[in-house]
Formats: sequence, structure tokens, C-alpha cells
Amino acid sequence: MSQLPETLDIDDKADQAHEDERHAALAYLDEAWNEAVYDGLDEDCLAQAALFTAIRSMVATYGEEAAAGFAERLAGRIRAGEYTVPFNRQ
Repeated sequence: MSQLPETLDIDDKADQAHEDERHAALAYLDEAWNEAVYDGLDEDCLAQAALFTAIRSMVATYGEEAAAGFAERLAGRIRAGEYTVPFNRQ
């Protein structure tokens, strides 16, 4: 199994295609999320289902130890603001 990256930061231009692919994937997921909310699904249920699906995929791709290591670092990354979207007032 391949090793799970420590972070998703891209420093090398050779990795630009991977960054573009991640942005495209996020756009697809955002669109599906918005459609599900529009259809009346609860966002808490969506979040739990999305996390379960993502972790299941990470375990299948990288194995339990790598996925568990990623999860252990997740709390610090959340506290550091990596997943906080700035609120823009207009």
C-alpha cells in the first residue's frame, strides 16, 4: 500500500495536476452536498456519511495504520484552522 501524505500541501510544480484533481474533486463533492441539502437531507447526517465514506476509502487505499495516523493528526489540523473557511462580508 502507498503511504498517506502527511499533509495535502503542494510544493512542487510536478504535483500541479494532483492539486487540480483535488480541486475538481472538492467541486464535485460541494455540488453533491448542496444538492443533498436542497433535497432536505440533514447536514449532520451528510457529514457523518461523508466522513465514514472518506475514512473507509483511506483504509482501503493506505491501510489501517496510515489512516489511523492521519486521524490522530486531524485534531491538531482542525485546531490550527486548516478546515476553517473564512467568512467574507460583502
